[in-house]
Amino acid sequence: MPGPSPSVLPAEAIRRGIRSTLLGMAVNALLAVIKLVAGLLGNTYALVADAAESMGDLVWSLITLSGLRIASRQPNDRYPYGYGRAETLAAGAVALMLICTGVGVGWMAIHEIQTPHQSPAAWTLVVLAFVVGIKWVISQSVKSAGEAIGSQSVKTEAWHHLSDAITSAAAFIGIAIAVWQGPGWEAADDWAALFAAAIIVLNGSLLFRGAIHDLMDRKLEPELYDAVRHVAEQVPLVRAIEKLGLRRTGLNVFAEIHVQADPAMSLADAHSLGGRVKMAIQTAHPEVAHVLVHMEPFEDRAATATMIPSDSESATTGN
Repeated sequence: MPGPSPSVLPAEAIRRGIRSTLLGMAVNALLAVIKLVAGLLGNTYALVADAAESMGDLVWSLITLSGLRIASRQPNDRYPYGYGRAETLAAGAVALMLICTGVGVGWMAIHEIQTPHQSPAAWTLVVLAFVVGIKWVISQSVKSAGEAIGSQSVKTEAWHHLSDAITSAAAFIGIAIAVWQGPGWEAADDWAALFAAAIIVLNGSLLFRGAIHDLMDRKLEPELYDAVRHVAEQVPLVRAIEKLGLRRTGLNVFAEIHVQADPAMSLADAHSLGGRVKMAIQTAHPEVAHVLVHMEPFEDRAATATMIPSDSESATTGN
């Protein structure tokens, strides 16, 4: 289960997500060219497959970028709850494409394993080592941004970069084996590509499941419930919190809370208290875009329980 939601304003979170996505796109474009040229000249399908994935990443990054920009739109009459779902839909689409890429890379790897070909050039190992290092750094940077802003699509984007690093690392191992062992081991890098494809499909499946959970309004992490409840309970005149519901829509969280107060409190005072609860929650957790407060009379259940005799006591008194 993911960690607690970050206390970041949605507008600021979207800007940070867009910056990290643009950075990833620039790196992918450069590395795609490097890997394609090295793969063709060095006679290694693993590098060519890597290049194809990087080119595909550019398209997926555009989808992530579009999702973030649509999610940044303000609510209106047609979409009173905003466009936050666009970010989650983008994450799901990119995860599906990641699965398709893994299947495609695996299919081609099987074809190459069955087709005799020359051994890859040793110098391609230098290119792969460079690619793995760069993609690892970028993946960690984008992942950090995704976790900081609570963006499923940006975290999916980070997994794209990481999967690229994994395929490159697998290709490095395969090519190293082929070069070291010599004739008869030409397909080692293809087996490495097949292994990497399986990892890509697995990661894509996990990311797609996460997007589905958000779309289905799965219960959020317990830490966020505890934090929001604690903030509400600290507001003066709040006697108890009966119910609390939270759901995520893109980068925003919507809250519905039942607050109990003194039954003798006037309607105006109860309304004012509800406003203070809402302000306290949104101040402590800016990602909570909307708070619906239900004011209810406080009932001391413990005191009521002591006043009502049990069945056995009633029977004794009746006798």
